[in-house]
Order: sequence, then C-alpha cells, then structure tokens
Amino acid sequence: MSTTYIAGTFDVAELAFILFFIFFVGLVFYLNRESRREGYPLEHEQSGAILGGTPLSDGGKKTFKLPHGRGTYTPEDVARDDFEIAAEQSFGSAGAPYVPTGDAMADGVGPAAYANREKYPDLTFDGRPRIVPIGNSHEIEIAPNDEDPVGLPVYGADKKLAGTVSDVWVDQAEHIIRYLEVTTNSGKKVLTPMGVVAVQGRGFLGGITPLVDDQTALIDIDAIRSDQFDAAPQVETAGQITRFEEDKIMGYFGGGYMYATAERSEPWM
Repeated sequence: MSTTYIAGTFDVAELAFILFFIFFVGLVFYLNRESRREGYPLEHEQSGAILGGTPLSDGGKKTFKLPHGRGTYTPEDVARDDFEIAAEQSFGSAGAPYVPTGDAMADGVGPAAYANREKYPDLTFDGRPRIVPIGNSHEIEIAPNDEDPVGLPVYGADKKLAGTVSDVWVDQAEHIIRYLEVTTNSGKKVLTPMGVVAVQGRGFLGGITPLVDDQTALIDIDAIRSDQFDAAPQVETAGQITRFEEDKIMGYFGGGYMYATAERSEPWM
C-alpha cells in the first residue's frame, strides 16, 4: 500500500488528522458559545453579583426575527429578573434551600415560581390566538360521548365547593382543552389548568359532603383549597390569555401541591 508524502515523513493522512482535530476543537468552542447566549454571565446565588465571563461563556449578541410582524428580539438586551424574592435560605451557604417568608403561592416562590414571559398571547401559524374559549374557536366542540364540564360543580383539595365551571378554553393548534373557566363562589372567573383537573363520575364525593348529589358528576381539583380559587391570577383581556399569564396561573396551581396546606410542605418522614 503506497503512502503519499508531502514533505519528509509528513503524509496526507497526518495532515487530514490535524485538520480534523483543529475543526473538532473549534466546533466544541462554537457550540459552547452558542449554548450560552441567554442567562450568561452567571450571577452569584446569594449576593446576585454578576460573575465575570470568559470567551467560552460569551456567545455574543444574536437577534431573532419574530413571526407575525412582531419585529426582532435580542436576548442580551432583556433586563435581568429582580434578585429580591420573598424567601430566605435555611442556612448560610450557596445551594441551601429557600424557605418562603410570606405567601409562597402569591409571591411565586419555589414550585409556585413563574417566568417573566412576554405579555402577548401564544399564536397559531396563521397569527390567531392559540388558546381561546371554545365558543371563539374554529369549530372545536366537546365530543358527544364525553362529559361536558360546563355547569359542573368544582371542589378543591379540602373537598369543599369552590365554584362552577362556566366555560372551556381550548388549544386551536393541538385541539385539546387547556383550561376550565371556574366561576368561584364570590363570582370571580378563574382559569384552571386542565392538567390539575379530574372529571369525576357520579357519586365520587357522596357521603363526604352533603352538597354533592350522588347522581351528579363533578370536577375535582386537588391542587388548591376551595378558598384559594379567588386569589388565582387573572387574565387582563377577556377571551385572551398571554404567555406571562399562563406561566403565573401554572405556577399558582402547581405551587398548591406544595403550599396549599401546611401538611404538604412538611417532610414525609
């Protein structure tokens, strides 16, 4: 088998290996820089001080063109979140868990935390609001064989009546239910994520509470107590929900599994 030498004992195979090695090292640097365009440079967990960046952690600015004529977006130009939170560390060390100092669900701490997303609704490919009340959707309806939740009573984690389902909000892109609109006992309208909803058959709570007829289906939401529905985040525009509002609502009900009752935040063992 013949070998092609370029100069002395330096051959083509050796050149190919060196070029590949240089390319591979450059690719590693490039991918690491690209993965650090948002959230860098890092900040100290306790003081909030910005830590110095390195060439490997500085990907430079990158501008994204947004759809539907919404202009451009440069992540590096977005202000950082406020470091102040209504919680304190359980002991003075980086990595120590935070303990809420107020109402964790209202303050957005721990499981109830939410991201500061853009205040515009999620859109379909043709620019229409993606999540809307079912009556405003594009011919979406509840399947005839399924239980229509509108009009069903809603019960919280304490097995007490929280309100009644007044509407269904659907995802026009995925054709699924995203939220149930609950009219609370005080008359407020609250969106409840479908992920925390259980549509129960007749007699589910029979014998536990006298308010339930054994012949009536109901909505069981064990994420929060019945008295906590009124404090759930609201939407500013009727019939429309923004990404920011979605995150707040998800955080509120998700945080309920940790903070809705005193027992839930206690150790299991």
